[in-house]
Amino acid sequence: MLFKLSTIAALLVAATSAAPTVHPSAIFARQSGGPAAGTVITKCTQSGVIAVTFDDGPGQYGAQLLQLLNQANVKATFFVTGTLYGCIYNRAQQVKDYLASGHQVASHTWTHANLQNLGTQQIQTEMSRLETAFKNILGKKPTYMRPPNGAAGGQVPNVMRQMGYRVINWDVDSGDWNNVGLGTSQQRYQQAGSGGQGHIVLNHETVAYTVQQLVPWVINWAKQNNLRMVTVAECLGDTTGGLVDAPGGGGGSC
Repeated sequence: MLFKLSTIAALLVAATSAAPTVHPSAIFARQSGGPAAGTVITKCTQSGVIAVTFDDGPGQYGAQLLQLLNQANVKATFFVTGTLYGCIYNRAQQVKDYLASGHQVASHTWTHANLQNLGTQQIQTEMSRLETAFKNILGKKPTYMRPPNGAAGGQVPNVMRQMGYRVINWDVDSGDWNNVGLGTSQQRYQQAGSGGQGHIVLNHETVAYTVQQLVPWVINWAKQNNLRMVTVAECLGDTTGGLVDAPGGGGGSC
């Protein structure tokens, strides 16, 4: 009998150790009322809203963008990187200001790598390095991310499910990353129509005309079309703000 019990115990330990590790925030993501971790999302679920998003920061126009949004009392989502336009720790206060103003802060990976071209461990490293920075700067970690270039295939959904991230792409692209110009970017918003409810729009806070010309126009356009500018989390019915408490050690470098 002792032999049988010890054998069973050994098998149970082996089975447990072989099971895939699930990040605690993945469990939280399932319980928060929003979509499940690992889900690739391109559109809001709520009506009467539009989720305007800004990639690639924190950048040189971030403070100006934040002022415009706050003056208009509208919300947005910032998908930030660790090192694309300088070290995130050098703009830590800017990231804090985004969050303190009621905007959503989310992950856009550490180096802006194309995750589809990476293996599982490399993807995890891209996410975990930025995750550490969020913990050190904000004392929180995001539960939302956007893969650079929208490359959400390969191992990306599986890794994000295990790490507790929802994957956010878009269904309207302003084209500012390709420098299409103000007029074309405006047309892309307008093509969404006055009933443009539930759209997630791709913009970049690092593009001058986006911050200085497009955003003021978008704010007015949204009001004229009775659309509330909200965070991605809110547009998906997630009341958590897309962050979980995760205190870090402070400091940090790239």
